[in-house]
Amino acid sequence: METIQVVLDSNLLRATDRAARRAKLNRSALIRDAVRVHLKQLQIRDLEERDRRGYVSRLPKSLEASDWESEAVWPEK
Repeated sequence: METIQVVLDSNLLRATDRAARRAKLNRSALIRDAVRVHLKQLQIRDLEERDRRGYVSRLPKSLEASDWESEAVWPEK
């Protein structure tokens, strides 16, 4: 494990210490967990964006309902 220095304003430091106490973790463990969660969220967001771009690129030119009129089967009255 590497040691780094992180600068936090006093309000964020106090909130971090309170959260660490509530979670029964030390400050470093809490920050490690928070970074892991954040990185996972970024990864998920990137994958969702990749999927979104992929689906959009494969959409037909027109998605108008009128394009499907000839395919519709209407019930007889």
